[in-house]
Amino acid sequence: NRHARAGRAMAAGLRAMGLTVFGQDATRMTNVTGVYIPGSVDGEAVRSMMREAFEIEIGTAFGPLQGKIWRLGAMGYNAMKHKVLITLGALEASLRANGFVLPLGEAVPAAMDAWDRQGTSAGAAK
Repeated sequence: NRHARAGRAMAAGLRAMGLTVFGQDATRMTNVTGVYIPGSVDGEAVRSMMREAFEIEIGTAFGPLQGKIWRLGAMGYNAMKHKVLITLGALEASLRANGFVLPLGEAVPAAMDAWDRQGTSAGAAK
């Protein structure tokens, strides 16, 4: 249940930033959320800023998705509400610092709402 809530919250927060979540809600894992890297953004620069400024590591992809998506984990210790919210806030700041225009301050409230919603798929819009 905790992993489902964390995955649902992560996906909702990413979507609130205007990002496109990888995969279908019905079949996506709850503990790792893939998200497309915006075309205007250097994905590695954002990952570096997340690691250096916020001490948060987000994964890259392998094979045909390498350089196209990030993988954000919300499992184990990181499958807690405050960890998901901190990750989303850090990603928002890192994207903005790297020139991506996004609706500021929308991700965390969307994630909080999704965390408390029961019985819906991971991050599905209301």
